[in-house]
Amino acid sequence: MSIGNSSADGGDIPADDRPSIGRVLQQARISAGLTVDEVSSTTRVRIPILHAIEQDDFSRCGGDVYARGHIRTLAVTVGLDPAELIARYDAERGGRPAPTPAAPLFDAERIRPEPRRPNWTAAMVAAIVAVVGFVGFTLFNGGSQSTGGSVAAESPSAKPPASPSKKPASGKPADPKREPGGGAIAGVPANKVTVKLAAENGQTWMSAKDHNGRLLEEGVLKQGEAKTFTDPTRIDLVLGNAGAVRLFVNGKEVKNVGDNGQVQRLSYTKGDPVAG
Repeated sequence: MSIGNSSADGGDIPADDRPSIGRVLQQARISAGLTVDEVSSTTRVRIPILHAIEQDDFSRCGGDVYARGHIRTLAVTVGLDPAELIARYDAERGGRPAPTPAAPLFDAERIRPEPRRPNWTAAMVAAIVAVVGFVGFTLFNGGSQSTGGSVAAESPSAKPPASPSKKPASGKPADPKREPGGGAIAGVPANKVTVKLAAENGQTWMSAKDHNGRLLEEGVLKQGEAKTFTDPTRIDLVLGNAGAVRLFVNGKEVKNVGDNGQVQRLSYTKGDPVAG
């Protein structure tokens, strides 16, 4: 859902005639069928701050950084584009402050290693070993030449024994390696309810609770991320942007979860999933 800035005859609406940021958030919340208490419970933004933001009073946010964060969270929850609202917020306050340049890195002076002195002791040991090895090789080679003829005469047709051929082991051939499972939802337990959310078409705000109403997790599920929840009886979901979510329940995909920007409240139990 985007914020329009054009009139019916094609002309641009002046900036003063556009609804304010707080008014836009309030109208989107009402259109989504959400109360201030519900938005506060799902976003963890306190009710007094929500009322102040809807009245365009950002002084209670604690600074521009926190104000931008609240605007982003509330916009996603009610199905708006947060980038457009944050850009308006920055424009109304003179633009985003320029980042502070980083201090130059200190280039430490490299310590040059001292030149190594030649190790004469090691050189002498290596020379002695080389001489002893040469003498030993000469003596051994001469003894082999004197006896090599007799050895060849004794067995002129000697052949090395043939290595025994390996026979295949009797029995059935080993089973080939089994292919891994068909995915993260393959083999889900039948005695539980398993819900997997995958944000494939954008990001969405989400909330998941167990059958006792205990909060399992809530927050913004970014594009490309996935979450899996299990419970023995039931799982309750709230999706702020249902069109961005691919939903799997008990190992089966649920089709047509919702449209882009649509808020959906869903509940699932064990067995085949039924659209909430």
